[in-house]
Amino acid sequence: SLTGSPVTLKILQNWVPRVSHYFDKEHYTYVGHQIVIQESIEHFGAVVWPGALALSQYLESNQEQFNLKDKKVLEIGAGTGLLSIVACILGAHVTATDLPEVLENLSYNISRNTQNLNMHKPEVRKLVWGEGLNEDFPVSTYHYDFILATDVVYHHGALDPLLATMVYFCKPGTVLLWANKFRFSTDYEFLEKLSNIFNTTILAEFPESNVKLLKATVRKN
Repeated sequence: SLTGSPVTLKILQNWVPRVSHYFDKEHYTYVGHQIVIQESIEHFGAVVWPGALALSQYLESNQEQFNLKDKKVLEIGAGTGLLSIVACILGAHVTATDLPEVLENLSYNISRNTQNLNMHKPEVRKLVWGEGLNEDFPVSTYHYDFILATDVVYHHGALDPLLATMVYFCKPGTVLLWANKFRFSTDYEFLEKLSNIFNTTILAEFPESNVKLLKATVRKN
């Protein structure tokens, strides 16, 4: 069941154009901090996608509604780490996860942008959707207030494991915030499956970018 009358927003140009010798560095400003992201052309996960910009912007603008201070936050499919860095600046205990081949660039960006900040030190961990969840993140130890996911749904074969991963981490009291550029019919099918499992609300739409931002929570029995 999909509820809510979403606000219509525009992704602001929060990045600062730079004359730079490095084609692979992007400069952004969120929550009063300049963030420098190194992208990698080798991996899908190492480019900043519009969903990350949309959710970063939304969290910055809606700090009263979604107060991340001292909250436990898990980002799945963290990619370049932009959103995890923003969550960290907003005061969260962040665990950023992605596939093994993305972790080096992810760790580099996160440590570089958070090392001098007086806040909780973020953690970077491997997470392959649907694999080894009980071993790596046992329920008895790991409980998250927020699960963040951006542009994790596109043409790939791991949509069922992705959904299983969201279900695994979303406990009563957990808020899943998912922002995605909707391109394919499979994206809408995934949204439908998600809405069948969780209470799902569309918080915001960014029509120019085809991005929707959704909030999902566990249904009360």
